[in-house]
Amino acid sequence: MYEAELLSRIIALLQANLVVGDINGNATKISQLVEKASKAGAQMALSTELAISGYPPRDLLLQADFIQSCAEVATCLDTAIPTLLGTPLPSGERQLPGNGVIRTQSNGREVVRKQLLPTYDVFDEARYFEADDRPGIARTIAGLDVGVTICEDAWQHAKATPMDYETDPISQIADWLSQGVALDATLNLSASPYHMDKLNTRIKVARTASDTLQHPFLLANQVGGNDDLLFDGGSLAAWPDGRVVVAPEWQEGVLLVDIDEPRNSHWLGEGEVRFLESSEEAIIQQDHLADAVITGLRDYCLKSGLNKIVLGLSGGIDSAVAACVASAALGPENVTGFSLPSRHSSSHSIADAKATADALGIHYQEIPIESLHRGSEDLLQEWLPAGAPIANENIQARLRGLIIMAYANAYGAMAIATGNKSELAQGYCTLYGDMAGGYAPLGDLYKMEVYALAKVFNVRHGKEVVTQSTLTKPPSAELAPNQIDQDSLPPYEILDEVLRLHIEEGLDATQLQDKGFEASMVEVVLARLSRNEHKRWQMPPAPRVSRRAFGQGWRQPLAAEHHWRQETN
Repeated sequence: MYEAELLSRIIALLQANLVVGDINGNATKISQLVEKASKAGAQMALSTELAISGYPPRDLLLQADFIQSCAEVATCLDTAIPTLLGTPLPSGERQLPGNGVIRTQSNGREVVRKQLLPTYDVFDEARYFEADDRPGIARTIAGLDVGVTICEDAWQHAKATPMDYETDPISQIADWLSQGVALDATLNLSASPYHMDKLNTRIKVARTASDTLQHPFLLANQVGGNDDLLFDGGSLAAWPDGRVVVAPEWQEGVLLVDIDEPRNSHWLGEGEVRFLESSEEAIIQQDHLADAVITGLRDYCLKSGLNKIVLGLSGGIDSAVAACVASAALGPENVTGFSLPSRHSSSHSIADAKATADALGIHYQEIPIESLHRGSEDLLQEWLPAGAPIANENIQARLRGLIIMAYANAYGAMAIATGNKSELAQGYCTLYGDMAGGYAPLGDLYKMEVYALAKVFNVRHGKEVVTQSTLTKPPSAELAPNQIDQDSLPPYEILDEVLRLHIEEGLDATQLQDKGFEASMVEVVLARLSRNEHKRWQMPPAPRVSRRAFGQGWRQPLAAEHHWRQETN
């Protein structure tokens, strides 16, 4: 039994890693977490947003039988203590369903449906749901009266959303309080996607709501990876004086919140609760990105029924770090790395590839591609000498892709692409070559972030899994004699910042120049970004770790002109 007195008012926040579409499996997991919470002394429990369906269910929500199945399972779920449970809910004929909450142990009584439906970045909820017009109240649930909101419903009040909704659910609850309604706390079911420092934004949201309502505000957040979206957990509770309790990130478990005494709150699972004093922010550790991309790759594989990974090891920084991520995600015994040297590969690159494989303990094989390369040149001898040099360069990348994909098919493994966001932004990658694969674990990391991650893995392993040579030599695709990346691209320290400011902060060419970046360089970088959109439409999914990633939140046209950029600058 939990140490606090049985009379303590304890609410359990269920931080679960759920599988989209696994309705019965999700219900079972929730029931198990509720049972654990009950045994630890909780009076009631709170799930995350759309917990029964898993989040995000996307176009599964357009299937009426899926909505009905979710609602039926949620309504019938037997839990050890009363639980507020997130699930899709059916509506009337020719109406979109609701993103709702039902109350267990009460014949599946509906409590509320989500009011604010975001349609920005990775969100498209107006496509799927009908909005409600008020927040909810669950009365006498385990002796408590609580307000109930769903994710975005709390963000408007803190001005933490780019949309300016006409309605503010937190203000609506505050109005009820001013009219004599008494609530012990307000709860929020969330599935808030991760990016760096998102936790501190959620803390701001919770503190703002608690300060306005003058009672505790509790937020249960999903954990784990679903396709390209990551959820870091970090479920939390805030009090009017600014104190905050935060659950561990990237871990499944239960946060037991004593709404009367924050310091009595407790975590059931791996890791420790963080206690923040008034106005104190959560410290984001340097290795946070490592946990994020490992979680993304691991969950993508496990939730897809995949247990083996194969990748090419070039001896460069990207493939070395990708191998580290794969090894951490599925275990080194389930990872195979191929060194596929060509006539342009340096001896140190071959040695660095083997050193990384040996240090990680992954399977390793070296297959020179010279004979395949010669055969391709002979077959295409009428075209290659007269054509662009890049054709012969790309043949090498595509031969490597052929070998990697052949092994993946033969042994039931998933190939991963090892490219980073900087190179994908500039088209410095080869379709059906190094872009081949089912997932791109580094696809939302800028090049310098990949270097930083290499150092994190070296520290975690206590040895050089990424060699000093790999860390210090000039990056090169090694598809031509004496080739280095900087022959075609600006230094990555500069390129990364230009791309970040443009992609994530929205700065245009003029604003970038005002920041001190050379006009001609900015023009070339932005032109290449636009010109290579077709490659990014064909890239594998990548775990989103930045404020704006290629994929759902980046919707650029393919067949488009971009001369307007020159005409307006």
